[in-house]
Amino acid sequence: MDNRVENLTMNAVQETGLDTTATLPQEKIAMALQGKKAILAVSGGIAAFKALTVVRLLKQHGADPFVVMTAHATQFIAPESFAMWSGHPVSVDLFAPLKTWDMEHIALAHGADLVLVVPATANFLAKFATGTADDLLSTLLVVIAARAPIFLAPAMNTHMYTNEVVQHHLTTLRQKPHIHVIEPEHGRLASTLEGEGVGRLAEPDTILDHVLTRLR
Repeated sequence: MDNRVENLTMNAVQETGLDTTATLPQEKIAMALQGKKAILAVSGGIAAFKALTVVRLLKQHGADPFVVMTAHATQFIAPESFAMWSGHPVSVDLFAPLKTWDMEHIALAHGADLVLVVPATANFLAKFATGTADDLLSTLLVVIAARAPIFLAPAMNTHMYTNEVVQHHLTTLRQKPHIHVIEPEHGRLASTLEGEGVGRLAEPDTILDHVLTRLR
């Protein structure tokens, strides 16, 4: 890992203030998500398939996950796969026919205990950091605002992750106390042209551990 990437990673960990050495009693871990309404948001990256495992882990810990996908995410994985694991219809289109009398982004936000974005792409981060609301997911997050903790798991090409614009958006988001960034890992990337680098999505178990640690 080059010095620039290493410094970015170290700074990010320091900014989050997360005690990575902390351990939780097993009983408390088991109850942290019990009965919680969890919004799992999936944006359009190759790592979207790992979000299926995150849904399974949320269910195992007693959470009730509702999945929201961007249109780009559906190009990588079918919404039906998430519907099967979550037990709920998947929401994609801001202008889809209403399932209830409430607007979908309002209904989804109501009673949400946490939001988890896996993967959080560069495009998503730019929208979220600037308050853009031009699709269901970005509009939903504007509605939720600071009413629930929001966990972001970025995943992208190394050159994209280290881009100063992307880092600026991440810094902006980290400054908000209700937003928690789960840092990407250094490892083999999806593109065979890139080999290894920072930007690989954190493993699902690691993502869930961060959520449990914050909610303890």
